Amino acid sequence: MAERCRLCYITDRTAFAPDEPTRRRRLLEKIDEATRSGIDYIQLREKDLPTRDLESLAREAVALLNKLKSRNPELSTALLINSRSDIALTVGADGVHLRSDDVRPQEVKQIWNQSGAPPDALIGISCHSASEVKQAEADRASFVVFAPVFVKKDAPASQPAGLTGLREACRAKIPVLALGGVSLENAKECLDAGAAGIAGIRLFQQNDIAKVVDSLRQLSRC
Repeated sequence: MAERCRLCYITDRTAFAPDEPTRRRRLLEKIDEATRSGIDYIQLREKDLPTRDLESLAREAVALLNKLKSRNPELSTALLINSRSDIALTVGADGVHLRSDDVRPQEVKQIWNQSGAPPDALIGISCHSASEVKQAEADRASFVVFAPVFVKKDAPASQPAGLTGLREACRAKIPVLALGGVSLENAKECLDAGAAGIAGIRLFQQNDIAKVVDSLRQLSRC
């Protein structure tokens, strides 16, 4: 039986509203929806927030996930904080997601272990080439988000890797999630190219997540 594909919702609260209180409320509602819908990973990627505000938001998100999981032990969504290991540890998140030029996973694991936190921190890494994916594998990251696969609406000038680039990246022995212009219409092509799953911002944030998850789970590898 094919392994169920992994799904990652990457957050962007700035798309919700012009005012910060509404953005925050809407984002937490979407995190609630994603968790209930069976998303595997939520990457809290609010890069514009000052440290104190990001920590506060992350703390609320962790509390929300813990409450949902206490009510339904079958829920297993993991929360990863973008690039900030210190905040992830402070709020009790499940791990971090690193940029391709960020600190090495070994450094994160060392910090994590020295803190006395559970040793099984999840570490995702953004990669843009097959060589970066191979490095992530060597560094023993948990998974990779490979982007962009297709042309992105908000960055039409960016050079997509295409399915050929994705296929090459997926030769590494580490789960590779496809990101960048991925839709319900082309997701199966990504999975057929070897992707272990799908990551997305708008794909999840602008749609009914339960319906998106159900559609993706219906695909042959999901």
